[in-house]
Amino acid sequence: MNTKASFRSLFSRAVIILSGCAFLSSTPGLAYAQSNSTQGPGQTRNKITVQTTKQVGLKDKSAGSSSKTSSMSLNPALFQRKAPDELMLDSDANLDYRVVQGCLRRSFTEDSLPASIGINNSQFAEFFKNQTKTFFDHMRGDCIPYAVAFGSRNRFDSLSIMNGPIQDSKTEVWTFTPSAVGGFLIQQDLLKDESKRLTEIRIPLRDVLYDPRKVSDQLPVELVWELNSLIKQIYPEENNSLENTNSVVRLIVDFGDREKWAQIWAAEIIDPATKEVYANAFWVERNDIPGGFFTGSGESLERSFWTNPLSYRRISRGVGMVRASSGKRSKAPAAATKSAPATPAPAPKQRYRAHMGIDYSAPTGTPVFSVANGKVAHIGYSGAFGNLIILEHPGNYHTYYAHLSNYNVELELGNEVRRGLEIGYVGSTGRSTGPHLHFELRKNGIYVDPYAPKTQLDLWSMRDNESGQLTREILLLGSPIKNN
Repeated sequence: MNTKASFRSLFSRAVIILSGCAFLSSTPGLAYAQSNSTQGPGQTRNKITVQTTKQVGLKDKSAGSSSKTSSMSLNPALFQRKAPDELMLDSDANLDYRVVQGCLRRSFTEDSLPASIGINNSQFAEFFKNQTKTFFDHMRGDCIPYAVAFGSRNRFDSLSIMNGPIQDSKTEVWTFTPSAVGGFLIQQDLLKDESKRLTEIRIPLRDVLYDPRKVSDQLPVELVWELNSLIKQIYPEENNSLENTNSVVRLIVDFGDREKWAQIWAAEIIDPATKEVYANAFWVERNDIPGGFFTGSGESLERSFWTNPLSYRRISRGVGMVRASSGKRSKAPAAATKSAPATPAPAPKQRYRAHMGIDYSAPTGTPVFSVANGKVAHIGYSGAFGNLIILEHPGNYHTYYAHLSNYNVELELGNEVRRGLEIGYVGSTGRSTGPHLHFELRKNGIYVDPYAPKTQLDLWSMRDNESGQLTREILLLGSPIKNN
């Protein structure tokens, strides 16, 4: 069973543990097609038909088992431990990236719109004027929705505009981005085309935060853990009682198929009565590295995902120096006499070794989740690591999950896995002083500390060639933007 299609059956009846609450999902395997069925108030599901398919349920291995299994690895070089990189800064990381959105009054036209939203680029202004005359002929409503992105030193990165605040079959979005060879590019999208592959779902906010059983009735199981983590990140601190209101989570979802994982493309916390959007996030797909979530203001949410392999967690030790004894016995103290007191024993010599990784204290048997989509590069017992899983991710990234008590029984070498998959269970195998998960993130074989503020990886940075995708999705998939 080395294909994604066969391994997707893992999610049909998976044990989910979120916020300390455990239960067994009763959702059968789901295959989705278009339909007009709806659910009760606040839990609508558009264009979905549910069909049961034969599935293989998860078999729960004994959490207390610590038996060694044969080690299986695709690449022995994965065990070469290189010194940690204290400063990891990708050259294409856009550290000052930000997005501004709004809805301009119709008085702005192709001549004045770029400058009015802060794009001070005469070359682009001329290009925009020449290319958008027909676009403004199709305007509807009282304002022009836009999302514009800026990079370092207020550099123009992308602009998306919509032909009015009304979202229907006539809605179109034009996205402008600088070309790598000079000049500018235009991408034109119709909302009706996006609607063919995507589905809107609304779930009460309190269910997303506290009752994953209800969420799994509407979403594939593999998305429940990811959605819970995502909403907790974007939950506005200034409105810390939203779960006690009628607030809902509005989702735009691609339910995938046997060859493609399901994916959340947009998530918003909204007031269904006033249509106010309290927070939002959008998925940016990438070809060479794992995709990631960004807020509507351009902030990446990925650093938290890449450091969150457990639902229950407490960090007991991070990267740094670990004290170890010298291994030599100390001389016994000299016996005391009447003329001289006892000689104290000399302090043992100390040596230090680098501790590469993050240790998460958790009870034995606590589920461990994949932090991102990837492939199983190693599964088995490995010396000091004990029971170890190594996942390979695009972009030459690897994540390590060590000291496990056991593995997901369905997991095999070479399997493709999705973020949020339950891959193993916390234990204390190998060189370990107690139950915990040892987690590592490596790039090009070098350990990087994901918690260090100076660590700026492309995983959680917006790259210049991806900006247009975010501004486009804000308009196409987000709630209508109100008039400025």
